[in-house]
Amino acid sequence: MFTIGERLLLTLWVGALWAIGYLAVPILFAMLDDRMLAGQLAGRMFTLVSFLGLFCGGLLLLGTLFRLGKGALRNGRAWLLLVMLLLVAVGEFGLQPLMAQLKVQGLIEGSAQAVQFARLHGIASVLYLINSLCGLLLVAAGERLAGRVGPA
Repeated sequence: MFTIGERLLLTLWVGALWAIGYLAVPILFAMLDDRMLAGQLAGRMFTLVSFLGLFCGGLLLLGTLFRLGKGALRNGRAWLLLVMLLLVAVGEFGLQPLMAQLKVQGLIEGSAQAVQFARLHGIASVLYLINSLCGLLLVAAGERLAGRVGPA
């Protein structure tokens, strides 16, 4: 059973994922002539969403573990929260530092750094999309996802 606090945490996290990733950032790139500035602002927003996700998702997962104990191992919602948290961690602590390092080296069009940056950016974008869809699944499925998974 979801508490009001769990619903609020999930709504805050998933709402931020969708609002920033699919509304605010595209508007930045459409409205600002300076793509570097748009990228800096977008990066900062994504970092804030990542930390918000780690906070909200961490609390949601801890609450589930506290409530279900070992039963959380058979809980679809717990597994999906764990996957989402891992995706956030990989993006924020794995990919983002590498991308920042490449930016410091300079991203001249066609350079090896620019190609590597584009590759990492593509991976980060796919991970963000997967995370957004997982969040949407959590919201849409509600308590139905809290059922058992795997062997008893």
